[in-house]
Amino acid sequence: VQLQASGGGSVQPGGSLRLSCSAPGRVSSRYAVGWFRQFPGKGRTFVAGITWHGISSSDDSLKGRFAVSIGDSEDTVVLEMKHLRPEDTAVYYCASAPTLGEVQDGSIDYWGQGTLVTVSS
Repeated sequence: VQLQASGGGSVQPGGSLRLSCSAPGRVSSRYAVGWFRQFPGKGRTFVAGITWHGISSSDDSLKGRFAVSIGDSEDTVVLEMKHLRPEDTAVYYCASAPTLGEVQDGSIDYWGQGTLVTVSS
């Protein structure tokens, strides 16, 4: 299983980005898929996650700005980010686990490679 995150880039403060995670066989196999981010010199922290049937959870501090959803393409999960701030600058990873709870806990079975998001004027 190989997860692939894409859609990162540079954006000005207040802007938006849409990250996409290709997770072959994960959603269709009833796994949960989540997003994490990693700041320089820090560990990965949970951003948001979603189950195969659309139940989602996100970090409380990001609610209202970040939203996770099942993508239109098979086995794709999307992270919509708006009102971005410089402190959102990080490498964003997608990952999967059998349950959303395990995603939230970081008990991940497969990690994708990260995509860099830079928020700067």
